[in-house]
Amino acid sequence: MRMPKRKFQQLQKVISILGDEEKRAVYDQTGCVDDTDLAGDVVQNLKDFLRTFYKKVTEADIEEFEANYRGSDSEKRDLIDLYKEWKGNMSRIFCSMLCSDPKLDSHRFKDILDEAISAGEVKRTKAYQKWAKRISETKPPTNPLERRGKSKKEPEADLFAIISERQSKRKNQVTSFLSSLESKYGREQCKFRTY
Repeated sequence: MRMPKRKFQQLQKVISILGDEEKRAVYDQTGCVDDTDLAGDVVQNLKDFLRTFYKKVTEADIEEFEANYRGSDSEKRDLIDLYKEWKGNMSRIFCSMLCSDPKLDSHRFKDILDEAISAGEVKRTKAYQKWAKRISETKPPTNPLERRGKSKKEPEADLFAIISERQSKRKNQVTSFLSSLESKYGREQCKFRTY
């Protein structure tokens, strides 16, 4: 298939999704676009059926879970289990551990694992020793159980700020380019309008 035809078909697909309220709602909610028809009674019936079993997970639900999980006994058990599974490889542990952030949790996890090693629950590994030495040399966070505040700005405002910033960068680039042409060829020969 030729490139322009394929691009045109992709554009048609985008327009069909954004133009249909049901398809757009599904896209906004899931971020996915399926090649099959996303609208209709079948999809709505399935959605309603699943809603009877599972409630909609909101950002507040996730934040509440994280607040309850961080620092809990369940988190400690999960950390020790992952330590055993990954043989002390902390980068893999952080990838597998729920609600973890290496910048916030490294010192806290080190304390938990050192306690478990002292109690004989787990064995000290070379990978862990290397990581623990590196962490000991860094400054711990002031309050490791508190997540950094997320920006509650509207996404449109952030997008507008990014677009405005890029627009001003482009304007400066064009102005500097035209100024360099002016200095090279002289003002009388090159008449242009600045924006």
